[in-house]
Amino acid sequence: MTANANEKVLLIESQYFPPINAYKALVKHDILQIEKYEHYQKLSYRNRCYVAGPNGRMILSVPLARGKNQRTVMKDVRISNDEKWQGLHWKTLVSAYRRSPWFEYYEAELQELFEKPFDFLLDWNIACFEWTTSKLGINMPVIFTESYQKEVNGVTDARESILPGADTTGEPLYTQVFQDRTGFIPDLSILDLLFCEGKQAMAVIKKN
Repeated sequence: MTANANEKVLLIESQYFPPINAYKALVKHDILQIEKYEHYQKLSYRNRCYVAGPNGRMILSVPLARGKNQRTVMKDVRISNDEKWQGLHWKTLVSAYRRSPWFEYYEAELQELFEKPFDFLLDWNIACFEWTTSKLGINMPVIFTESYQKEVNGVTDARESILPGADTTGEPLYTQVFQDRTGFIPDLSILDLLFCEGKQAMAVIKKN
């Protein structure tokens, strides 16, 4: 697929249930392009996301085969399924969000996703993205890079711009499950917004 001149393309790396700021960038574009040929980078959202627990931010990290090898091309990064990580991640989500207003609404379908086996991190991340956009009502074409290019023209290159600990200025506020204990926690997974705001999540994303 080739974008038309008047279509805005967002280029970004593959991420595991990305944070809200990724979706704020996404809704300003017409097409999403995902980088397949970069080398895996540690300390990013490629294999991790953050959720809210009663004591603050918690990390969900997908274990990778042969460790976090930065020299592996992203499309070839394999998940280590020796650990029952999907079950552990699901139990964490249930424990953290079972009292949230919308968790029960999404629970059955999301549990099915966490029960499906995946061998490659890219495939898992795409499945998570497709599930999320279907719940947000985003119907956007997704294309993939055909090679790695350090500099690209004609697209919004957001690679390496949405990272854990990055500036979250402009991230919209909403009521989180444990906000009375922890205060508002920025930089969380889109799942947090969906569980807390449900069908109003897209309106929250489009704030500001």
